[in-house]
Amino acid sequence: MASSTVTSSQPDRPPRPNLAFRQLRGRRSPAEFAALVRRAAREIGERVCCDARYVGRVEAGEIRCPNYAYERVFLHMFPGRTLTDLGFAPRSSVRGRAARPAADGPPEPTAGELTTAGTGGAAETWEAFEPYDRQDPYDRYEPYEKDHPNHEESDVLRRAFMTGGGATVAAATLGPLRLTTDALAAVRPGRRPGSPEAAALEEAVRRIRLLDDRHGADGLYRRAAAPLRAAYALLDAGATRQTTVDRLHAGAGELAISVGWLAHDSGRFDDARSHYAEALATARMTGDAGLEAHAFCNTAFLARDSGRPREAVRAAQAAQRAARPLGSARLMSLLALREAGGWAGLADRTGCEQALARAQALFERGHCDADPEWMSFYGEAELEGLEAQCWSMLGDWGRAARHARRAAEVQDPHFTRNIALYTAELADDLAREGRPDEAAAAGLRVLSLLDQVQSSRIQSMLAGTARVLLPHRRASGVSEFLDRHASMPRTGRA
Repeated sequence: MASSTVTSSQPDRPPRPNLAFRQLRGRRSPAEFAALVRRAAREIGERVCCDARYVGRVEAGEIRCPNYAYERVFLHMFPGRTLTDLGFAPRSSVRGRAARPAADGPPEPTAGELTTAGTGGAAETWEAFEPYDRQDPYDRYEPYEKDHPNHEESDVLRRAFMTGGGATVAAATLGPLRLTTDALAAVRPGRRPGSPEAAALEEAVRRIRLLDDRHGADGLYRRAAAPLRAAYALLDAGATRQTTVDRLHAGAGELAISVGWLAHDSGRFDDARSHYAEALATARMTGDAGLEAHAFCNTAFLARDSGRPREAVRAAQAAQRAARPLGSARLMSLLALREAGGWAGLADRTGCEQALARAQALFERGHCDADPEWMSFYGEAELEGLEAQCWSMLGDWGRAARHARRAAEVQDPHFTRNIALYTAELADDLAREGRPDEAAAAGLRVLSLLDQVQSSRIQSMLAGTARVLLPHRRASGVSEFLDRHASMPRTGRA
């Protein structure tokens, strides 16, 4: 990234307390008010990490203007009021970084930034918050309900896990994703990893998932291997407290699954299988049913994509056995969809339909506190998208297209990669159904997203669609799609 022309992200004057916001909190504690904020967010489909520390920062004036997600939540909580009424400054008055282009939404990392992040001289840190809360597109995940992290350690863990070389990375980029000398010191003789390292590991998992949501796997996989090695080095070093040991094992397992998914989505199936097996072994060693279910869930998906549908069914059923005691209907719904994908691969329409019916019924039970954090991606759009893939494998192109279209329409804009995926699925289904003009239009929409998304899976789908559309070059829009697709640079494996 280019260095900012502003030497410090801190305001020139001391922050002024936000008395209006403090008054709105009333007699509730900061933690109680934060819970109300999270509840209001869920009501409108947002996910924000609001806690007592965030409320305190707002009231102290450290956040002069909230990010876009929080803005939507606050305006929902206090209808009829503006940000100014809530004690915030106008957004235009606090966004003044010369390096940031003016825009209606928050700044997004580009594909180039993903490739080069961490190599330049950006002089800003994640700890040096701007008065404008910059973390908008990535502040989507709530902490574990039963986890009470020491938020004062957050600055330490960010430096420890998420920085590289001599410069830190901006909040909107993943950077080199490797441990610094300070963090590696924790695994040397005489030093034991503790809560900061466990929290850093959990944060790394979230960051990888969030950037994959936006940009796909191809630009992330190689850099994500370094923190995975470091995670297992932390395990080898051994922690003193059992609670820390458990967090490190769970974090390392989830990180192995995240890295495995990056390998999976970028076409490295053997690597993905190895990472998923590593996560499963970690789960079995520690008796972590949630991690075991997650590992089997991804193994089932990989088996389906690798042309091993019977293994996909068995893995999905194993995941359901592990997940049943956890009490999450949404998790069981997703696992039923994994099983449906296996049955579709076996051309067993009856088995597929039964699994899909279970998935729909379980999904309709809604969210609960037992839902795993990693399932934040699983909503109506993913349900529709996975069902579309099942019907596509069964050759029911019209039904597949209807579900794929619905998936793309209802997907949260945050998940850019999934919007591209569902639209690519739609384009392929329409092409095979014999609707080349509509297929080309959908394909063009996908091409317009590929400057933000790097996914070998999506590129492979588009290549298949292009082959189907070749005989229909004279149809409306098809020639344009084929020409643009042919000229599209292939990102290859990063």
